[in-house]
Amino acid sequence: MPAAEPNPLNQSMRQEKRAVALNSVLAAIAITFLKILVGLSTRSLGILSEAAHSGLDLIAAFITLLSVRVSDKPADADHQYGHGKVENFSAFVETGLLLLTCVWIVWEAISRLAGHHSVTISPSWTAFGVLFASMLTDWWRSHALKKVAVKYDSQALEADALHFSTDILSSGVVAVGLALAWIGRRNGNVWLVRADPIAALIVSGVIVYVSWRLARRTIDALLDAAPAGYRSRIIDATRKINGVVEVERARIRRAGNRYFADLAVGLARNVTFQRSEQLVAEITAAVQQILPDCDVVIHSVPRETGEENIFDRIRAVAFRNNFSVHDVSVQDLGGRLHVEQHLELKETLSLKQAHDQVTQVEAQMRNEIPEISSILTHIESEPATIEPGNRMLRDAVLEQKLRPVLGEFPEILDMHDVEIKRVRDKVYMSCHCTMSDDLALSRVHDISTALEIRFKQEAPELFKVLIHPEPQTDNRR
Repeated sequence: MPAAEPNPLNQSMRQEKRAVALNSVLAAIAITFLKILVGLSTRSLGILSEAAHSGLDLIAAFITLLSVRVSDKPADADHQYGHGKVENFSAFVETGLLLLTCVWIVWEAISRLAGHHSVTISPSWTAFGVLFASMLTDWWRSHALKKVAVKYDSQALEADALHFSTDILSSGVVAVGLALAWIGRRNGNVWLVRADPIAALIVSGVIVYVSWRLARRTIDALLDAAPAGYRSRIIDATRKINGVVEVERARIRRAGNRYFADLAVGLARNVTFQRSEQLVAEITAAVQQILPDCDVVIHSVPRETGEENIFDRIRAVAFRNNFSVHDVSVQDLGGRLHVEQHLELKETLSLKQAHDQVTQVEAQMRNEIPEISSILTHIESEPATIEPGNRMLRDAVLEQKLRPVLGEFPEILDMHDVEIKRVRDKVYMSCHCTMSDDLALSRVHDISTALEIRFKQEAPELFKVLIHPEPQTDNRR
């Protein structure tokens, strides 16, 4: 699969996503370093847990930066659905890192509450300053990441934004715990002194909550779970399209910020290939109304409908064998149906080959349409050669000879644009005939056929006559 051409919009998206991810990494480095220094100096488990949390946020931010650099690469021969899954995988790794943090925080907090670790906490104004600075930085990072994540539907950036928004809450909880520990130390209140490990447990609870939300989303994406509600909406929208008989299958998957939809739809089996293509375009547009920029693959399945008459069923068998059929007529002879039809076969076939193919088609028609008693097929050669010819602009003698024949057909109001051509010593004639607007098409066909016969009777040199019928109100096209 060749690499896609650079797109200015995609280039802008990549630059913006990478810039906000890089800023997040730089901010995480500064905040983590400060929290470690203050946590060690105050011996606060709450601050150290926040430092560990921020350290993992730094790792997560770095993974996010790498993932957005890889995920935006175009599809290639080895990754035909693109590289979007890298974003989902990076979010999954972040979840695992967060859960590992919780294990250590909970263990240390329980140990301190149980008295196994005797640690004296020394709160300071510097510690509070770092916590509030961290909260302001996290708010800025979360806002910037969320804005770009929503703009480009990036799961990796959204995961980072969610991290940093919960960091604001956890830093606030640690600040309250540190303040209570400081008050308890001054007043000699043992329970207030224990507020710091309790705050650490609350922080770990926040981390578990965030991890669970991330885990559900990332695992769903990695396992190709369909986005909730979208499948039924796509099926309903597809069924409303005129020409769709049924929706047999609808599958949706997501890779990064891109959706892929795979549908199998039933279409009437007598729908032409061109009409089928139009329906596929309509279905694609309907899906992309629900999931913008979705990559849609549609498999059309021919289906028999309850509205088919015997002519439709006869044509369906012929079309399935890739034969053109016309002039189909069905006669009811004493309760027995007799079918006459014209089948076009390749002119390069021998009579034996053509007859064998027609026999096979007739057998299929009898098998699928038991009402048919007998079939008579007129075999026609399907032209495949462009024949050289000389166009004769005017043959006044021949035209004058044929015009009186029109008097035998009162429905014909006018004949014009008469052309005569000679191809390999054969004479071809074509003309336009004006008839009443409301004349039934079957009657128009009968008149045209009868007129062709009469022209050939009057001018035996004519090999083929083609008549183009036109309505009286529009007879010059």
